[in-house]
Amino acid sequence: MSSITQEKIAVITGAGGTLCSVIAKDLARQGMKVVLLGRTLSKLEAVQKEIVESGGQAMVLSVDVTDSAAVQEAAQTVTRKLGPCSLLINGAGGKLPGGTMSRTHFTPEELTSPSEELNGFFNCDLSIFRAEVDMNLSSVALCSQAFGRSMAENGGGSILNFASMTSFRPLSRVAPYAAAKAALVNYTEWLASYLAPAKIRVNAVAPGFFVNERSRKLLYQEDGSLSERGSQILHHTPAGRFGEAQELLGCVNWLIDEKAAGFVTGITVPVDGGFLACPGT
Repeated sequence: MSSITQEKIAVITGAGGTLCSVIAKDLARQGMKVVLLGRTLSKLEAVQKEIVESGGQAMVLSVDVTDSAAVQEAAQTVTRKLGPCSLLINGAGGKLPGGTMSRTHFTPEELTSPSEELNGFFNCDLSIFRAEVDMNLSSVALCSQAFGRSMAENGGGSILNFASMTSFRPLSRVAPYAAAKAALVNYTEWLASYLAPAKIRVNAVAPGFFVNERSRKLLYQEDGSLSERGSQILHHTPAGRFGEAQELLGCVNWLIDEKAAGFVTGITVPVDGGFLACPGT
């Protein structure tokens, strides 16, 4: 990527995960100093080790991205030790235990026999709903405010958010996650408009169904065969397969490149094997 230089600093939240760790390693390979943010220090350090052993530069910060004070402190640390951030990738997010409902539609049993096995809308834990919204939406606002400030102070930059298939389709059983990711697309558009005078571009990528540590149990059974959910997803994916993490890199590299995409802001790009385009049967 022609416009990436060794002087540029990229901050990546959720950097210990499958997708964002691949992105972090690719940016480091291209010469950026990458800052790996996340909760699980061991995962971040494993990614850092790979980057350093390959000749790249990486800093690790264990941060809860839903904690405003912790995020502000992390931003100050990055500026003090490395310099101003020019790229922020908001990759942190996901689902929490208890946030996924056990049913796709209402049945009277959830009113009369509430239990973990019968987790539906009327007996779901709304504290988990709020926590998932914080993790997938509020964290983006906190990190964009903290790290975007240095971009505004230094002539611009780029923010890349992680949307989802649920941003466009309310997939069954994951209401809190879907609501947050749908709102994230709207927030990406709003923030892009607001920050345009500061020369900060804001876009999002919406990964389709990629196999990672979290999704494997959803998509596959213990014997390695497809789960019912996995089969349904592939049936609605024209490409006929799940995505590989490396297949996100082309879209990410385009969106963050000031020369290739300098006039691109406020969009969300699906990388989904045609899932959203599928008309169904």
